[in-house]
Amino acid sequence: MITSIHTLIYSDDAKATRAFLRDVLGWKYVAEDWDNDWLIFKSGPSEMGVHPTHSLWEGKTYDRPRQYSIALMCDDIEATVDELRAKGRSSAVQSRNTSTVARS
Repeated sequence: MITSIHTLIYSDDAKATRAFLRDVLGWKYVAEDWDNDWLIFKSGPSEMGVHPTHSLWEGKTYDRPRQYSIALMCDDIEATVDELRAKGRSSAVQSRNTSTVARS
């Protein structure tokens, strides 16, 4: 049985994105033997949804560009928002009813 997923983020500034995941989100990681800047992050339990770029539902047509979306889940949203703000990311944190969206 597959128990997790390996996802990729393609970034124009990979070092900054890795630093955000490591330093701001505090994700554990391993470094590749051949390059200590090439970090692989352990993101815990995971989910993956695949949505069509074109669909028809209940007589309506939906078209979306190819894109990605990353949702970060937590057990205590208030504590998580406070942690991110304490790390100087107050402008990068948006709290919604049951989720937190953080952008680097």
